[in-house]
Amino acid sequence: MKNTNDKLIIKRSLLLSVFILFNLSIKSQPVNPFGNALIPDMVADASIQVIDGTFYCYATTDGYGKGLETSGPPVVWKSKDFVNWSFSGFCFPSAVGEKYWAPSKAVAANGKYYIYPTVNGFMYPAVANSPDGPFKLAQGVDSFSKPYSSATLLKSNDPKGPEGIDAEIFIDDDQQAYVFWQRRHVAKLNADMMTVDTNDIIIPTPGKGYSEGPIFFKRKGIYYYLYTLGGNEKYQYSYVTSKTSPLGPFDFPKEHIISTTNYEQQVFGPGHGCVFNMPGTDNYYFAYLEFGRGGTNRQTYVDKLEFNKDGSIRPVDLTLNGVGALQAAPQARKKRVVNSDASSFRPAMKIKPIKDTLLQRTESFVPAFAFDGAKGSRWMAAAEDSSSWIVADLGKTQKIKRSEVYFVRPTAGHAYTLEYSADGKSWSSCGGHPEIKIQSPHTDMLTIKARYLRVKITSGIKGIWEWNIY
Repeated sequence: MKNTNDKLIIKRSLLLSVFILFNLSIKSQPVNPFGNALIPDMVADASIQVIDGTFYCYATTDGYGKGLETSGPPVVWKSKDFVNWSFSGFCFPSAVGEKYWAPSKAVAANGKYYIYPTVNGFMYPAVANSPDGPFKLAQGVDSFSKPYSSATLLKSNDPKGPEGIDAEIFIDDDQQAYVFWQRRHVAKLNADMMTVDTNDIIIPTPGKGYSEGPIFFKRKGIYYYLYTLGGNEKYQYSYVTSKTSPLGPFDFPKEHIISTTNYEQQVFGPGHGCVFNMPGTDNYYFAYLEFGRGGTNRQTYVDKLEFNKDGSIRPVDLTLNGVGALQAAPQARKKRVVNSDASSFRPAMKIKPIKDTLLQRTESFVPAFAFDGAKGSRWMAAAEDSSSWIVADLGKTQKIKRSEVYFVRPTAGHAYTLEYSADGKSWSSCGGHPEIKIQSPHTDMLTIKARYLRVKITSGIKGIWEWNIY
């Protein structure tokens, strides 16, 4: 009996040791504090809509430095299911190199599509034959170099700087178009979609102070005007309503703040975004930027927007989880990556908050983050690593049909090589391209059998948001 008891004690001790080591290993794994962002890139000020069954996202490209002085080039991200997003090239070529941010949704009118981005601090009308672009300055508009000429959609009356940024366009049931912009302004947009009725009004609101990022939509006979308060980690969204017209009169709801920093869910500064609706349904969604990286290196997140019976908006239950697929689209089954390795990875970086000292985040850059399916995390090679590579281990040799790589800062372009191996020692080329391409993802169609795949980045930022293997 003694031997049996001793064996049981030893067995239980071993099991306990394994359990402790397992839990310690889990706790030692780096944490992704940024959750599941919508787009595998840093984008803000998103304008999202559904056009002919495809989701379009026009947005500010972040991650190019500090502030909007270094905002990235204009692209439009597209998706069939609201999960898998892509873009190819620039959607507004003449605006590349300019300070481009906060584009509106694409508006169909006069047999064309119009968008209204802020460029160099002023709103401009731009036109294209397709929502994909390429957009160009609308007819009669001069250039970006003359901000106080007829080139601007709205001129500034403030000698210290522009007043007209962050355009939001709404077309009512009678086809009258309205433009909303910074500091609670609204005016009718003329039929040419380029000029504005000078009789603009300022919308009265219960929330005071500077305001931008307007959102406007109509649901069940009620007009909703959403506007921001504060900024950075203190961003909020408030709203008023009207049952009469986009020009008011407006009613003040009892609970007018619908989004604010959620410390329990660790969502900081939910700011400039949009509201969009799934056509043919009463399903509405609220997209917002999150100011949790300590600067204008922001990402976009989406949560459900819900209403009370009287039409008032319920405060949004903010999370960083995402809403998943919003419509079905054909998709192959993704391969499971059981292990990963890389030439290097950057040391963890503590985020420096701008205003909110309760923002206590540390970003890690381990290779496993390229395969976790959460678009808020990424692998980044060490700054001194001049020959960056990352390896995906599938656990066993198997058929591989496709590779999709979402590089960090894709609007700057990338070149890479893709290789495969059965043993991790002998490698053969199977994809990639030597020239720099501006797109995301970078896709390789394959007919190989392999256990390992390796990406070597030869040009572009040395990092990957997501790498999907099918």
